[in-house]
Amino acid sequence: MPRVALLVATSTSWGRRIVTGINQFIRKHDPWHVFIEARSESEILRLPANWQGDGIIARINNQSMAKDISSHDIPVVNVSRVCPRGYGFPHLTSDIHKTAELAFEHFRERGFRNFGYFSLIGINYVADQQRAFAAVLKKSGYHCRVYKIKASRGGIADWNASIPALAKWLNSLPKPIGILTWNAGSGRMVIHGCQQAGLHVPEEVAVLSGADDDLLCKVSNIPLSGILGANEQIGYEAAELLDRLMRGQPSMRQPKFIAPIGVTARRSTDTLAIQEKQLVSALRYIENHSSDPIQVQDLVNHIDISRRSLEKLFLEVLGRTPAEEIRRVHFERAKSLLLESDMDIPQVANSSGFGSSEYMAYVFKKRINVSPFKFRNQIRNQ
Repeated sequence: MPRVALLVATSTSWGRRIVTGINQFIRKHDPWHVFIEARSESEILRLPANWQGDGIIARINNQSMAKDISSHDIPVVNVSRVCPRGYGFPHLTSDIHKTAELAFEHFRERGFRNFGYFSLIGINYVADQQRAFAAVLKKSGYHCRVYKIKASRGGIADWNASIPALAKWLNSLPKPIGILTWNAGSGRMVIHGCQQAGLHVPEEVAVLSGADDDLLCKVSNIPLSGILGANEQIGYEAAELLDRLMRGQPSMRQPKFIAPIGVTARRSTDTLAIQEKQLVSALRYIENHSSDPIQVQDLVNHIDISRRSLEKLFLEVLGRTPAEEIRRVHFERAKSLLLESDMDIPQVANSSGFGSSEYMAYVFKKRINVSPFKFRNQIRNQ
């Protein structure tokens, strides 16, 4: 039975979900003896001096850790955003560019036209996300306003930083504005700064965490929306790769970046930054009927507006048609039901406004190039 070490912090949802994915692989295949300890992100993860094993899955975040792990001379898979120089560890991690695109889409769907990023000085992977978000915005003709503070350790914002200075920056921004942060801790700091500045969240400042932590995003007087990474899939594929390596099979040549699942929406972005009352009414109607097979004509009847005027309003403000918005909302509801419920595929289609599983499958294939069944299995690894 292979002896495998998991050097992944278990203090956050990110690490626990990675381990869950690894465990899902083990349960489906030959068993492993697993070495794992409860650790926080700020701890130095090291193997016991005399540990003897066959493989390692680790969040390798610095040169010292890479050197220590490399000395064991056994197969290793890295699941960190960091890729230490001089070490060719096989590498699977979240796709930071897809995360930036998803953040922009989440804000734009709510009508935001001003954007910012709350960054941490000296953290390469945070800087990577900041640059990715700025690039996505620039491509669509928008500018990213950035505020930077020091980190106390890892990706943790320094709570000794000046909240009045942050509040001053927030007050200087055009409103309403959507701000992306690296994680829940940074998001809570932005909310604190907004309260210091007398700004309303999310009506004036909407805040989105780049990582959804099912506990830390909720431990805020204004619960944080967060981007849900495909961490179980990362863990599962990392275990699958390590299993091949331990059997003497070749490694992959390039890092593999896995796109996030979607956004877990909470109060911090629950707003519409749109002045046009008829458009707001239409969007609220679509959201309130996300489980119903509504048509564009239903919107026309609800708002008492001509179809041509409605189409023009949607295109001018949101850049998409009413029909596209209805499909998007139905699609997002279907994804949520596939992940969070045990409904079968026809039930999901019926409960997300598609009317038929065939039409839902068509929309899934067109949008993400997989069937609803495969989407569920990829994420759950069942």
